[in-house]
Amino acid sequence: MQKRRKLTIAATHLATHLTTLLLAICAAGAMASAALARTILFVGNSYTYGQNASVRYYKPETVTDLNSTGATGRSTGGVPAIFKAFTVQAGLDYTVSVETVGGIGLDYHYAEKRHALDKPWDVVALQGLSTLEGKQPGNPELLRSSSKNLVDMFRAQNPHGEVWMTAVWSRPDKIYPEDTPWYGTPIDKMGADISVAYNAAAQHANASGVVEIGLAWNRAIATKIAGGNPYLGMPSSQINLWSWDNFHPSDYGYYLEALMLFGKITGKDPLSLGAKEIVAEDLGFSSSQAVALQQIAHDQLFSK
Repeated sequence: MQKRRKLTIAATHLATHLTTLLLAICAAGAMASAALARTILFVGNSYTYGQNASVRYYKPETVTDLNSTGATGRSTGGVPAIFKAFTVQAGLDYTVSVETVGGIGLDYHYAEKRHALDKPWDVVALQGLSTLEGKQPGNPELLRSSSKNLVDMFRAQNPHGEVWMTAVWSRPDKIYPEDTPWYGTPIDKMGADISVAYNAAAQHANASGVVEIGLAWNRAIATKIAGGNPYLGMPSSQINLWSWDNFHPSDYGYYLEALMLFGKITGKDPLSLGAKEIVAEDLGFSSSQAVALQQIAHDQLFSK
């Protein structure tokens, strides 16, 4: 009888110790998961929040809009939400925030939004005006100074944080109509000029590097995956990367933008997302279109 009682007490103690050990393991696992999660902030304008395309309101509940709501009174998902969806499919853990105001450059964010931005983010993606400067299209000086201010601010909060510059694409509305800044130049010229300016600004600011979205668009056009002149109409076999205003991207254009950000920031190959990638299915792309855009992003990211 006494022996049985001792065995019962021993078993109870063992169960208690096992329970304590399991709780400790679970707590350690939770802490490890939290440690693996990375914070990322997207700073930009309509090119980031998805103007003129359905991606503007794509899964806004998956990201934190630091402006609470946009001009329509609705939170935006946009490119940051697509990025989030890609990372989930890749088994990565990112907490995504976005701060955007339409039609403005990085100087505005630094001057007016520091209260929301000045935090120790793990990763920041900076996207400025498509013409580099509003009053002097093509002038890189404002981009240069404002990106330096922002990079310094973010690095003061997190010296090991990554800050990426996102170089955007050519605009047909600034190329084909007369009396526009890049009138008469090839479709790839504006995107190439923007790339040069962003690389110079990134070097000056000591940023982590440049996400060459505009060069990916140039590659898509050069390989006939996408058309180059929406004013003439697009062949049925080619994707139109621009929306109806020949300025902002279409859903396809924003998708390619997000693929480039995903590949550059995470180091993952966009082709790993595959033909059944969820965002492409949600947006109504064919599997061949999804893979074609993933291939463009892959080729641009891994080009020498």
